[in-house]
Amino acid sequence: MCGRYTQTHSGQELAAAFQLTSEPAPPPRYNISPAQPVSAIIANREYRIFQWGLVPSWAKDYKIGYRLINARSETAAEKPSFRAAFKRRRCLIPTDGFYEWQRTASNKKKQPFYIHLHNRPLFAFAGLWEQWEGADGSYLETCTILTTDPNELMAPIHNRMPVIIPEDGYDRWLTAPPKQVQDLLRPYSADAMEAYPVSALVNSPRNEVADCIAPLES
Repeated sequence: MCGRYTQTHSGQELAAAFQLTSEPAPPPRYNISPAQPVSAIIANREYRIFQWGLVPSWAKDYKIGYRLINARSETAAEKPSFRAAFKRRRCLIPTDGFYEWQRTASNKKKQPFYIHLHNRPLFAFAGLWEQWEGADGSYLETCTILTTDPNELMAPIHNRMPVIIPEDGYDRWLTAPPKQVQDLLRPYSADAMEAYPVSALVNSPRNEVADCIAPLES
């Protein structure tokens, strides 16, 4: 799964990397957590803010989104919670790295790792987004991050990893018919990635500081 990540780049950097129609002003985020507002890019390179945790349009209760922060890429096109969004509302979720927790030998605690790309300081997860309106007139726009099997780097840490879209696949992911994006839903090359242990500081969503990504001292 993908349950925490970072996005510390400026609006100017986001606009340049994703050819945005406007320049946003996001704050640096070092510990983005579910149910929080997150940056996303939709068709026509429009920058949007969504709540992390997808709420299907047919849901009676928005709290279902707490359980839908991730969607398995292998089944998202068919699952009732995700199939409409997979067909019509795909998005890019900008990031510069993500966290995952590895069980220790004692199995009593988990060691957090920070994972990023060597040569792409700013990249994008594959996402889906949805619109929801409650019976009381409340309105939400929410998103989820697609996951896939782990590559060789991720396998010892966790049994899933987020889908990372290559730069030359951005437009296709945002606009192409579903059958034409299936090849993008694969594990990213392990050779292009790095993982290192970080402190337990990241365990709490309240800790939103640069120290979260500092390598753990031996």
